[in-house]
Amino acid sequence: MDVHSLGFRTDLALLRLDGSEVEDRGDYITVRTPDNPTYYWGNFILVSAPPRENAVDRWLGVFRREFPDSVHAAMGIDRPSRGPMAPLRKAGWRVDRVVVMTATAVRRPKQPTSAEIRTLEGDDDWAQQLELSLAGESDPHITRDFSSRKDASYRRLVENGHGHWWGAFVDGLLAASLGIIRTGEGLARFQHVKTHPDHRRQGMAANLVHAAATDPFIRVGARRLVMVADPHYDAIRIYRSLGFTDGAPHAEATLLPNLSTSPEHRAAHPQG
Repeated sequence: MDVHSLGFRTDLALLRLDGSEVEDRGDYITVRTPDNPTYYWGNFILVSAPPRENAVDRWLGVFRREFPDSVHAAMGIDRPSRGPMAPLRKAGWRVDRVVVMTATAVRRPKQPTSAEIRTLEGDDDWAQQLELSLAGESDPHITRDFSSRKDASYRRLVENGHGHWWGAFVDGLLAASLGIIRTGEGLARFQHVKTHPDHRRQGMAANLVHAAATDPFIRVGARRLVMVADPHYDAIRIYRSLGFTDGAPHAEATLLPNLSTSPEHRAAHPQG
């Protein structure tokens, strides 16, 4: 299957870099992350277009065959413009459209920050990263165990030489952070942009994006920067102000009994 979306192309590259299993079945792709089975966007199928009404149950069946022990179902849709989402929603799926943004250069933020901007180094910094990942989260699915597994995968990517994780520190404490990882094809992908609730609207995220985007290590071999953003989050305006432009969107569909939120969607793609 040919993958069009730069969001999914970089997602798949990141997952492969960290050891997830990515298998092309021809008309769909299966992604499996055995060490974090509750991670929706590490355990999903990717299809090229929205399923028609008479095919929704078939694709759910495909997911169940691929993941017989999973309590969730997750389906990435590479080209949502190729059909309506109504059949999925009618069948109980939650569908989120995601904006895939790109830039070749990033403008300096208008709002400076007094925070110390640097890369994360060592156990103490990564312990603070875990606490930041959990800060302000009220969804019961985003547990310490889940976040610990995700942050461990981020750290592996950094320590294996694929990128850097940047933090904004206030009085020695991590107040905001993000990752940037080279994924090949001349691309570098931002990951998990997060600011502590006590430090929002202080310009930290914008300054972190600028620092990461101008990182000489990243720009060697990475000509294009990729950011995935929720169109309903305020942060998207920050990225546009820095020079990111909207590209073709993709969509993510999740299904759980009594699903009211899509928690691992936000854990996977919280403005990254």
